[in-house]
Amino acid sequence: MNINATMLGQVISFIIFTWLCMKYVWPPLVKLLDERRADIAKGLEHTDQAAKELALAKANGQAVISEAREKAQALMAQGKQRQDAMIEEAVELARKEKARIIEEGRAEVENERHRLRQELQAEMADLVIESASKLISRNLDSDANRNLVNRFIKEL
Repeated sequence: MNINATMLGQVISFIIFTWLCMKYVWPPLVKLLDERRADIAKGLEHTDQAAKELALAKANGQAVISEAREKAQALMAQGKQRQDAMIEEAVELARKEKARIIEEGRAEVENERHRLRQELQAEMADLVIESASKLISRNLDSDANRNLVNRFIKEL
């Protein structure tokens, strides 16, 4: 193999080029790669942290949802109790109103009965007076009186 000046120049140029690359190009590239590696590590760390926070948020969300469901069920139970109480109050009020209406009806019937009794007594008194006057105007014959009384009794 022949080593000539061109080849020697190329080797020297390659060595200088390599030295310049190692001195000026390689350190910034390594620095960029290290920064990129650090950014990726931070990103992964943030991703893990975000995943943990998401899991915590989901757990808290489930707790909040469970608490809200319990409160809703408690409110529904309270509403049901209030509804039952209102129904019971309405039934009791209806019973009282029914008793009052029945009592008013009884009083009204009693008043009507009393009024009719008084009317009948007045009418009876008028009939007795009329029959007495007819008896007096007629003959004082006992058979005639008996027939007259029987006739008035049948009319009543």
